[in-house]
Amino acid sequence: MPHPYVLLSAAVSLDGYLDDTGPERLLLSGPDDFDRVDEVRASADAVLVGAGTVRADNPRLLVNSPERRAARLAAGRPEYPLKVTVSGTGDLDPAAQFWHTGGDKVLYTTDRGAERARALGLATDVVPLGPALDWRRLLEHLHAVRGVRRLMVEGGGHIHTQLLTQGLADELQLVLAPLFVGDPRAPRLFGPGAYQAGRLRLVETRPVGDVVLMRYEPTAPGTGPLPVAADHHWLALACELAAACPPSRTAFSVGAVVVAADGTELARGHSREGTDPVVHAEEAALAKVDPTDPRLPGATVYSSLEPCARRASRPAPCARLILDAGVRRVVTAWREPDTFVASADGSGVLAAEGATVVVLPEHEEHAKAPNRHLTGG
Repeated sequence: MPHPYVLLSAAVSLDGYLDDTGPERLLLSGPDDFDRVDEVRASADAVLVGAGTVRADNPRLLVNSPERRAARLAAGRPEYPLKVTVSGTGDLDPAAQFWHTGGDKVLYTTDRGAERARALGLATDVVPLGPALDWRRLLEHLHAVRGVRRLMVEGGGHIHTQLLTQGLADELQLVLAPLFVGDPRAPRLFGPGAYQAGRLRLVETRPVGDVVLMRYEPTAPGTGPLPVAADHHWLALACELAAACPPSRTAFSVGAVVVAADGTELARGHSREGTDPVVHAEEAALAKVDPTDPRLPGATVYSSLEPCARRASRPAPCARLILDAGVRRVVTAWREPDTFVASADGSGVLAAEGATVVVLPEHEEHAKAPNRHLTGG
């Protein structure tokens, strides 16, 4: 099921702390960055913090700029983003500012936590997720029921850690403040966990007053049938590559990317690349990778269109090329229609030999765009 674009936002000291141990909240950002955060909030459909942040900081989580609120209303959006919090116990102060400022609110909790929250009379919608908190189910509910397409997560560190280690964070916006905390008792941004093995992609870095903003995207593919945020990033790139194909009336325009388990891009390609008028995208990409590369068995192939199961222009279809390369995970946006090959089933060929095929239909329209002249859709 689709879920929102998840943006994690945090500010830390130079030695990686979110706060000190004093009675007052440590202000890591300055006026310029507070205004930037306000701008990001205004762009979001919902803002989320954990129950620990509600208890410790008593935040209001408002869009403070009247101009930004007016722009939201002019665009037909609520004046304030939906406010979301998560609590396993449902034990939260009914008098907290979180419930009594801004617009709509929702609490995600467990079945037992929902009983507690309702007994307390919290001024919020209460959504139980079952016997335990489930982040995928939470995000799917936000997307499908509350219409949230962009979610800003402002903490705390435990929430950020869970979303990153589960592969559910699309972007990390990290602000580095020019000070040290130096107290091992103070809260840190990230706790221990199974983070991606490779390097994240740096998207942007810029000074904001006396702090530095760094924006990162995860790069490591998933390892099974459940997609992670990086799968969406890589598949979107494959769909963009499809638009670079020379036009054809007799073949689809397809893009493909081969990505190692640590998030390293091994190769990319697209249909009819270079001087070969019949080369397929997956074929073009795999041809650029050393067949003895030990990273191939753990790699993922991203293809905007399901790899072909049969073709007339080459002895081996792309599904076979992928299997022969040792790759056992494929992510695609669009199942091959009957336009040129009836009952094509590249996914079936792959699955029959133990490969995992993940279809992300939310990218289907992007994949179809350079092929409208063929499909008529």
